[in-house]
Amino acid sequence: MSDNLPKDRQVVYCDMCTEDNKQPAQKTCMKCDISMCVQHLQAHLTTPVLLQTHPLTEPIASGNGGLVGTTKCPQHGKLLEYYCLDDFTCVCVSCAIEDQHRLHNMKTFSTAHKELLEKVQAEQQALLAKADGANTSLEKWEKNEREKLGRFSVHLIEAVTNLRDLALTRVQSSVSARMVSVKTSKSSLQAAKSEEDAFRFLQMYSQVHQDLENAKAVDLRKGLEPGSDRDKLVQEITQRGEKMMEQASNFWGSLLTLVDPETQQEISAVRSNLYFDSKTLGPGMMLSKDRRKVFNSGQLEKKILLIQGMSSTVNNSYRWRISLSKDCEWTIGLCDKKCAIYLQRGDIFGLCWKGKKLSSLTTKDLKVENTVPMQSNQGATGRRVSTQVNSHCGEDVGEQIVRPEKVEVIWSCPNSLSFYNLIGQYQRRKIVTLTIGSTNQDLTPFVCLEMESQYSTVDFFEDGYALGSHAQQQQQQWKCSCGRVNVRNQNPYFYGGGYGQMSSPNTCACGKAEVLCELF
Repeated sequence: MSDNLPKDRQVVYCDMCTEDNKQPAQKTCMKCDISMCVQHLQAHLTTPVLLQTHPLTEPIASGNGGLVGTTKCPQHGKLLEYYCLDDFTCVCVSCAIEDQHRLHNMKTFSTAHKELLEKVQAEQQALLAKADGANTSLEKWEKNEREKLGRFSVHLIEAVTNLRDLALTRVQSSVSARMVSVKTSKSSLQAAKSEEDAFRFLQMYSQVHQDLENAKAVDLRKGLEPGSDRDKLVQEITQRGEKMMEQASNFWGSLLTLVDPETQQEISAVRSNLYFDSKTLGPGMMLSKDRRKVFNSGQLEKKILLIQGMSSTVNNSYRWRISLSKDCEWTIGLCDKKCAIYLQRGDIFGLCWKGKKLSSLTTKDLKVENTVPMQSNQGATGRRVSTQVNSHCGEDVGEQIVRPEKVEVIWSCPNSLSFYNLIGQYQRRKIVTLTIGSTNQDLTPFVCLEMESQYSTVDFFEDGYALGSHAQQQQQQWKCSCGRVNVRNQNPYFYGGGYGQMSSPNTCACGKAEVLCELF
C-alpha cells in the first residue's frame, strides 16, 4: 500500500484485492457497485461494452458515509443515470420516463455536472464581486450613517441647551428682581437693630414693617410673574420644544430604521386617502377643506362619522390612522353602513374609550336565556355586542395603559381587525386584535365622538346597542397646545357638512382651532 496518499482524505481500497494485499482504489463502478485499483480496473477500461455502459467515478467508500450501495434507484432498483435539474436529485431511466420526473428538465450526469459547475463558477464570481463591492459600499454606508446620526445628535443637543438656557435666564432674571425686596428688607432690619435712639427707631419702624411684609410675600420658588412676558415665554418655549421633539423623533427614527428597516418602513407608510363623510356630520362639528380633520364648533353631541375612500390593497388589507382629542370619548372600528346612524341592529367591531376604560367591542349571535329580566324569552336568538375591558386608568401603576391619542387600525379582510397605539412617529404597540365572525359585505370604517363625561356607561341591548351616558357634564373649556385655556361656543344648533356651515370652529388666540379627530 502506498504511504504517499494525503493523510486528510479517507483512503478507499479495492474491493477485488485479497485482504492481505489491499490496494488503493482508482475508480468506482457505479453499475457494479465496486471500487477497483489500477490492476483490477483494466477490464473496465479495455472492454468497449463495459466502457460504454459502466459509468466510472472517483473512488467512493463502501463503508460508513460512503455512497456505494446508494447508486441505484430505491424505487425501481435501476442504476441512477440522470440528474433532475428541477428537483436537484439523481434518478434512474424509469423515473425519467414514467414517473414524477417525466416532465422535468433531465440531464445526463456529465452534462449536468458541466452545466452546474459553470453555474457555480459564475455565481462564485458574482459573489466575490459583490463581496468586494460590499466592502466599499459598507464603508460608505457606515460613514453616511455616522454623519447623519451625528448631525441629528448635534442639533438635538443644541436645541436642548438653548431651551434650557432660555428658561433658566428668564426665570433667574425674575427671581433676581424679587430678591431686591428681600435685600431691601434685610438692610432695613439691620438699620433698625443698629438704631439706639427710641424716637428715631419708632419713626423708621413703619418703613421697616412694610419692607418686611414685602419680603415675606416673595416666593422665590415661583416662576415668572403672570402677564404678557410670561405668556410670550411660554409660547416661545412651546414652539422650541415642539421643534426639539421633532429633532429627537428624527434621531430616534434613524436609530430604529438602522436596526429594523422593514418594520419602520411599514410604520412610516404613505398617508392614506381616507376622508370623513360630510353627510354624517352632526351638531358641533365642522370639516376641514380636505375632509380629513373634524373641528369642534360648538357643543358637541354624540355622532357617528363614517370614513370613506377605502381602496383595495395587494394583501387585501386596509389601514387607517386617526388622532383623537383628549376631551372626547370615542369608539372606532367597523360598523354596518346601513345601521350607522345609531349603531343599532347591525354589526360593530371596534375599540372604545369611555368612562376612563379602554374596551373592545364585538358583535355576536347569542342565544338569550333569561339574561335580561325585561322582555327576555328563553330560547330567543338575537344580535348582541359584547364588551371586554382592556384597561382601567387610575388603578395599579404597573397595570395602567396610557389612553391612546393616535390609533392605527389594520383590517385584514375578511376576519381580522387590529388596533395599535402609535407612540411618536416611529413606534407602535398592539392593543388588541378582534376576530370578525360576520359575513356582512357592508362593513365600513367609522368613529363615534362625544364629549367626555364625569359619569358615563356603555349601554347594551338585545338587538343592538347605544353609546349612552348618565348625568353627562359637558366640558365647556378646552386647552390649546400652546397652553391657553379657552371657552367653547355654547350654541348647540351649529351644524357642519350637509346641515349648514358654521363660520369658524372654536379657535385659540394663537390661531389654532380645536380638533376633535384627524385622519393622517
